Amino acid sequence: MSEDIYIRLLGAVHAERGSQPLDLGPARQRATLAILVCAASRPVPMGRLVHGVWGDEPPRNAEQSVYTYVAGLRRAFEPDRGRRAPSRLLSGTGAGYVFNVRPGQVDSVRFAERLDEAGRRRRDGDDRRAVQLLDEALAMWRGTALSGLTGPFAERERSRLELLRLTALEQRHESLLRLGRHHEITDELRDLTARNPVRERTRELLMLALYRSGRQAEALEVYEEGRVLLLEELGLTPGEGLRRCHQQVLRGEPSPWRGDGVPHQLPRHLAGFVGRSRELAELETRLAPDGGHPPTPLVIVSGPPGVGKSALAAQVAHLVQERFPDGQLFVNCRGATPELPALTGLDVLGRFLRGLGVAADAVPADLDEAAATWRSLLHGRRVLVLLDDAADLAQIRPLLSTPFGTALLVTSRESMTWGEDSYQLELGRMSPAESAAMLAGLAGEERVRAGAGDTAELVRLCDGLPLALRIAGARLASRPDWSVATMAGRLGDERRRLHELVAGDLAVRSSLAAGFAALERSPRPLDRLAARTLSLLGLLHVPEITAEAAAALLGADPADADLALERLTDAHLLDRPRPGHYQLHDLVRLFAGELRPPDPKKPVLRALAYYAASTRLACSLADPHRVQRGRAPEAAAHPVASQEEATAWLQEEEGVLEAAARQALAAEDDDIAAMGVALTLALEWPCQRSFRTREMLELSAAALTVCERLGDLEGMMHTRGLLANTLRMGGRREEAVGHLRAELALARRLGDAFSEQRALGNLANTYFNDGRYEQAIVLAEQQLAIADLIGARVGARYAMLVIGEAHQACGRSEEAHEILARALAEAEEVGDRTHQAQLRAVLGRVHLGRGEPEHALPHYLIALELIERAGYRVGRLRDLVGLSRTYRAMGKLDLALAHVTEAVAGADGLAEWETEAREEQAAVHEARARLR
Repeated sequence: MSEDIYIRLLGAVHAERGSQPLDLGPARQRATLAILVCAASRPVPMGRLVHGVWGDEPPRNAEQSVYTYVAGLRRAFEPDRGRRAPSRLLSGTGAGYVFNVRPGQVDSVRFAERLDEAGRRRRDGDDRRAVQLLDEALAMWRGTALSGLTGPFAERERSRLELLRLTALEQRHESLLRLGRHHEITDELRDLTARNPVRERTRELLMLALYRSGRQAEALEVYEEGRVLLLEELGLTPGEGLRRCHQQVLRGEPSPWRGDGVPHQLPRHLAGFVGRSRELAELETRLAPDGGHPPTPLVIVSGPPGVGKSALAAQVAHLVQERFPDGQLFVNCRGATPELPALTGLDVLGRFLRGLGVAADAVPADLDEAAATWRSLLHGRRVLVLLDDAADLAQIRPLLSTPFGTALLVTSRESMTWGEDSYQLELGRMSPAESAAMLAGLAGEERVRAGAGDTAELVRLCDGLPLALRIAGARLASRPDWSVATMAGRLGDERRRLHELVAGDLAVRSSLAAGFAALERSPRPLDRLAARTLSLLGLLHVPEITAEAAAALLGADPADADLALERLTDAHLLDRPRPGHYQLHDLVRLFAGELRPPDPKKPVLRALAYYAASTRLACSLADPHRVQRGRAPEAAAHPVASQEEATAWLQEEEGVLEAAARQALAAEDDDIAAMGVALTLALEWPCQRSFRTREMLELSAAALTVCERLGDLEGMMHTRGLLANTLRMGGRREEAVGHLRAELALARRLGDAFSEQRALGNLANTYFNDGRYEQAIVLAEQQLAIADLIGARVGARYAMLVIGEAHQACGRSEEAHEILARALAEAEEVGDRTHQAQLRAVLGRVHLGRGEPEHALPHYLIALELIERAGYRVGRLRDLVGLSRTYRAMGKLDLALAHVTEAVAGADGLAEWETEAREEQAAVHEARARLR
């Protein structure tokens, strides 16, 4: 960065190093420099440079020309740079070109900084210092800004800078009037008014200067001259500010200062507005930026129905209205007003033109002509335009090309995308603290504080939606005998919640219905598909949805389902918490559940079949040697290509799959309930890996009840086995034995040899866990015989595992080692990593029992690595405790402590394993204490 460079834009584009002027080349090269400098050391993409210099129809060689201009600028600013040396001043990046200068090295930036500082001084009452700063700022001007340059950027930036210059002149004269120096500025104001004859603020200042100088008649002549000009050139009458100043002069009122400007159409802001401090600050920065910069031309606040877009927009509009002295306009575009058509672009323009003083019969009937009149009226003015509840971008498009200085503040349920001159704020739900504060303001702080827990529940039930909170607060305010708990209790019933959230003409249901109706009645096919999708989403009670699951509901292609979900997201009826996953907020979910599409059974069955098929496929890749119960439904499944991908999908979708199974099992329809059983059986191995016994106990018990209701013997066999394993994992071994014996009986009745040997093996394992080792061996040997007979090698390995564990527990280490080593060799041969990990862990115990920790160590280390890859939580705890015991036996107490500490941390919620880990941790501490 060269500190001695100074660039001037307030006149002809000029640059100098020290006092030496630089040759900046032809006009378009200077235009390129102006674009880069005004970007304030931010990258400027090639496309923006091309458009800024040539506009919408650049020549074919435009990009090559830009390269030439950049090279020319580098030569001008860095003449001593070597041909291959990188430029420090004008660097190229992946995002575009960057001109590295400090703000103080550009005259337009210094001008804006002084203007901003002068504004602060004026607000503090220091008009004398403000005048000094404004004089310094205005002295930087050497003629028309960017003189001699053409192109879209130069024209736009020139208009911005010239408007700032006019603002600076007006502020200077305003401050001089306050200082009583009206005599010395009269001629300056006459000249300024002559150059800006339809600028009402300048004319108003001239009238005041003349009037204070005792020249009342001349002041009245200035008004009359302006009135005639406005009528003849624009077809307008003077605005309210100028008219009020005229009346004050006419009546001879003492020291008239200024009018209030016109118009003032903003809706009343809420006196009890709370929260949204971050959003208010962001919007205020966009609409009233520091440094004298113009506001962002288009600021959009979008969000779901009832989220408080209108209230927020009104609040920020009142906060920044002083930055728009030429007026504030407002219109309700009726984009989602039930039973009323949305305003057209011509309707909106007509209202605004009349608000700006155009007679009703003079408003153009042609849309383009009305838009042109709108732009003419706003030229040189600073007006804030609040467009509430816009239907979409098309509705407000005729208003978008407003001159710099005017800002459009738009609220809409739709997400909108416009060019770089726009900013969109996606407004979300209120935080719990903001929600509680809003309730306190409506229902009374003491009342809300007294029931803090009930308030938190009421906030949750209102889903952080300001409309719902406002209704709940209003109902509490009108019923002093109700407590917060009463209101929370009434909303607690999901079937009644939307009925309760009504107060007068406020209703959450009608607000949501308006958005849905707009999609359902739209002429666009995608909108109607989105409406149908929302009605189907209400059928499925899951926390998130993907395009594949939505496609199953719709019976459509996932690509079409994805478009529909994205359309609902744009309409703020869905949220996208993470890529590819969509979410209905509670109140929208309840509304969607009321829509009830025709024939709801088929889409639900398709979605459940998708979930069950996807789970089985993922399980088969995550651990291909584990045998799944039941039959796979015929349905398209989520594609997974590797063990890692399958495991990640199962972990990611775990909550969704369990919720879908829970819903299906509770269904009265037999087919839906049966699909719930299929999904529950598919979840057996994922739940075992994560040790989600509470969830699986609930699902397997419900699945057994469904199978008994349906008289499904095969289903009863599988669900009893699943329930038994879950009970065993939870330490309820006696109950597990009962279900396993019932499973065994059903397997023999059905002639299912594989299920018979599996039931024998699980029964043997349960006996082993209960300390009945000899009985466990007998049952495991029965399993081994059947497994050998039918060629079920996975069953045979499991039987050998249980037999080896039981021998080791009985002190028969040789027998244990022999059968475990044989099973391990087979597991390694077929690549069954889960069995390898389990067998090595038991072999580690065998070697520890023999006093051979050095032989136990490699078994435990490999077992831990394998079981972590497989994702079994309990197996990992077992191996960490085993490694601690091994290192303790080897005298490596620091390593022992590290492993057992990790085990204790991971055993939270698993009482049996937590006890075992803490006992080992105590033993390690005791061993360390003996060494001190």
